[in-house]
Amino acid sequence: MSNVRDDSRSRVGQLVDLLINNPYDTYRILFYVGLTSFIIVTLFPFYWLFVLAITPSDQLYGMGILPEGTNVAVFVEIFQEYPIHHYVFNSIVIAMLTVVICLLIGSLAGYAFGRVDFRGKAPLMLLLLVVSYFPGIAYLIPLYEMLTGTLTIGPFMTPDLYNTPWAMAFPFTMLTLPLTIFILTTFFSQIPDGLEDAARVEGTTRLGALFRVILPLSAPGVTTAAIIVFISVYREFFFSFMMTDGEADNWAVLVYGILEFEQQGGQLYNMMAAASIVGIIPVALLVVFAQKHIVRGLTQGGLKE
Repeated sequence: MSNVRDDSRSRVGQLVDLLINNPYDTYRILFYVGLTSFIIVTLFPFYWLFVLAITPSDQLYGMGILPEGTNVAVFVEIFQEYPIHHYVFNSIVIAMLTVVICLLIGSLAGYAFGRVDFRGKAPLMLLLLVVSYFPGIAYLIPLYEMLTGTLTIGPFMTPDLYNTPWAMAFPFTMLTLPLTIFILTTFFSQIPDGLEDAARVEGTTRLGALFRVILPLSAPGVTTAAIIVFISVYREFFFSFMMTDGEADNWAVLVYGILEFEQQGGQLYNMMAAASIVGIIPVALLVVFAQKHIVRGLTQGGLKE
């Protein structure tokens, strides 16, 4: 017994010595082990979602790691039962609307914070970032009253925007605008002053220099901000739940479409999983095609040239 223990200890010691004497190979092994673990942990929920989607309804409660039987037709049935594509379209439109508003306002604010010296700039930026960490539910009651036409300001009453995309785009813009301003401020501040001065000498105004010089040179940051805002809005549900009645024709979002598969007789988990996979596709395609811009934006934003 002692010989076995001594043999195992000697093997462990040899392995440790090998790893210490070959640090490059050790780093590579640790890198691939960590990468493999990360991929498994990250992708397993999507795999499980796919298995749940293609498993027939009568076998859902006895399913394992591998699907028992396949029902690929579920991806067609979700479009036949409910207009899931309509809900996806609503989410994309609302997300794009929010992105446009955030970039427009964020560019003007980012230019002021990044390239204009004024008193109280640092405390104001700090206050903006602090407010961005407040939970969205803290603004629910005043926003709901303002966007549903029940808030009176002097002789005026706010318009009723319930069941419109503006009722969702407004709170989404409020929640994502501080981060947009911070990202754009970081990039705008890195543009050399000489480039803007040259444009100003040619007769361009500050606003013209912003859109003709600063924004094109800050394309990675603008792209990164746009993608972050799009994904944040696309997956949001809380304010969408409060500002719509759940009908696809009234701009209800993707999560509403997934919840439509809840029926009185039970929940159609396979159809809900299939609808979730369909809803993931737009974001997945966006990340795949824009991953280079995301990496450039995240890396260049931390460099000062």
